[in-house]
Amino acid sequence: MDKSGPESTLLPAQIQLEANKRYYWCQCGLSQIQPFCDGSHRGSGVNPMAFSVGETGPVLLCVCKETGNPPFCDCDKSFITPV
Repeated sequence: MDKSGPESTLLPAQIQLEANKRYYWCQCGLSQIQPFCDGSHRGSGVNPMAFSVGETGPVLLCVCKETGNPPFCDCDKSFITPV
């Protein structure tokens, strides 16, 4: 992922997800609709990660791609405003 832009573009994305719905998390960093896949990975050798959540509610999805728990952010969450 290009990390030369504003630091705010690397903050986790706080998103309301629906239970049992399939989502595709961008792993390559090329998507224009971060943190979700838009197909920009084609030809990169990196595929999106399919995932779902068990409960409807807000989650923090990783945008920097350095999480140890993909697709979820594992950073300090003290700066996030509750949904």
